[in-house]
Amino acid sequence: MHYETLIIGAGLSGLAAGIRLAYFDQQVCVLERHTTIGGLNSFYRLRGRNHDVGLHAVTNYAKPGTKTGPLSKLLRQLRIRWDDFSLCEQNGSSIKFPGCTLQFSNDFELLHEQINSAFPSEKDHFARLHQFLINFDELDLQQNAQSARETLNQYLGDAMLIDMLFCPLMFYGSAKPDDMDLNQFVVMYKSIFMEGFGRPFKGVRPIMKTLVRQYKKLGGELRLRAGVKRILTDGNRAVGVELDDGTQLTADRILSSAGAVETAQLCPPCPSTKEEASFEPIAGDVTFNEIIDTLDTTPAELGHNETIIFFNNSEKFSYRKPDEPCDLQSGIICSPNNFQYDTPLEEGCIRVTALANHDYWLSLSEEEYIEAKADWVQKIRETAIQHLPDYRSHIIDTDSFTPKTIKRYTGHINGCVYGAPNKSLDGSTNWDNLLLCGTDQGFLGIVGAMLSGITMANNHCLMN
Repeated sequence: MHYETLIIGAGLSGLAAGIRLAYFDQQVCVLERHTTIGGLNSFYRLRGRNHDVGLHAVTNYAKPGTKTGPLSKLLRQLRIRWDDFSLCEQNGSSIKFPGCTLQFSNDFELLHEQINSAFPSEKDHFARLHQFLINFDELDLQQNAQSARETLNQYLGDAMLIDMLFCPLMFYGSAKPDDMDLNQFVVMYKSIFMEGFGRPFKGVRPIMKTLVRQYKKLGGELRLRAGVKRILTDGNRAVGVELDDGTQLTADRILSSAGAVETAQLCPPCPSTKEEASFEPIAGDVTFNEIIDTLDTTPAELGHNETIIFFNNSEKFSYRKPDEPCDLQSGIICSPNNFQYDTPLEEGCIRVTALANHDYWLSLSEEEYIEAKADWVQKIRETAIQHLPDYRSHIIDTDSFTPKTIKRYTGHINGCVYGAPNKSLDGSTNWDNLLLCGTDQGFLGIVGAMLSGITMANNHCLMN
């Protein structure tokens, strides 16, 4: 069967691209290897409880009716109502380093005041940096990669302040060890510090279900259990796919959200006649372990009201694959209860995330893996309670995931959530008619993933 566009992966970016194309009456089909949608932002049910896989919070929060900003843009592009996402604002979050805490909320002025108070000598320097970041055009898809750390070093002199600014932005979007591309730093700076966090009352489910409902309503086709075995090519062009069951589908173009390296592995070697084979994706190294503790009480009842804590316990912040199975010096503590819901969640929950060594977790036998997971759940939890009340006596259920889990359910090499450290901002690959969207295109976060799908659909699939 022939389609105008085939989309690999039924995650946020793939479905958003599908909706955009279906709205313009394209024959479009989204292919998903697994039995459910979501990809890196999926959901599951375990022992009678619903859990989100990737969602801590939705970045780029905006109040209902806001006319500008990324969230407003994507809702207009997808013809989705504000109420379909029903985002509730965060209570407030913090960055905790030895001897220094910076609080922030969805009002940028709080962070601004905190930085001026904690780092008075950097007041004017930070103001100049902030203005530079405001003026930076992160949507210029033709720009060359630049080091964000080198840029911040030109404006700020305090190494701790630089690390504290990097910490949340890296944990929520960087595939590059100890640095970020400048455009991605700007994306995350604006989406986290200037726009802030929100969360749907029921987690990621309503977002994913709204996307699927809108996609099908517009006539888009969704195939589950339809993994792509290989991408079919003719000369320099991608012309279709072969599925795991041997079915072949052809298309005018293919949009892949599977990841740059993963997509390249589905293709044959680039032909020697190809004049420009300039994009060489690199497998990522940065990934995580996470524990999800369900409690018989709420964090607020234990005296913890913050939404997210980004912490670092060492003198210098290190964001890279650790030598140990997990890095216990830094991490994220997220309390899904601590958003401004109209009614409280039924049960308490604490989620703790730590950097992980994928080589270790992917090398274990099943017996070793089960034992190691249980051991490191305890260690990660012990690190977390340095920064919030000791909730361990209130735990009634625990689940956890590792790079092995991520690789199994997403196909990402090394189980790396944020994919390759080098991105293709314009979505191009070394094959004509084969484009990237999602993680390795480079837009970050829940909203960013959807905007990636929309932007690539607009630029490559609706312009011809």
